[in-house]
Amino acid sequence: MSHTFTIRIQDDLAHWLEDTAKAMGISKGRLIREQLERVREQETTGRGFMRLAGCVQGDTKLSTRKGFSRS
Repeated sequence: MSHTFTIRIQDDLAHWLEDTAKAMGISKGRLIREQLERVREQETTGRGFMRLAGCVQGDTKLSTRKGFSRS
């Protein structure tokens, strides 16, 4: 079953929606559905920035260092 929604958006967002859909060669409705699916997928896979956790290399004692000195 499908549902129909009517929303009001500001002019700048409407122009972006129309231009982007035209550039991609898809309907505005399809673009909106794809963006909603993308947001839903990000919610189910966790926070987007958490995928970066643990990927930074450096001094292993950075988190236990007390204070800051410029020596």
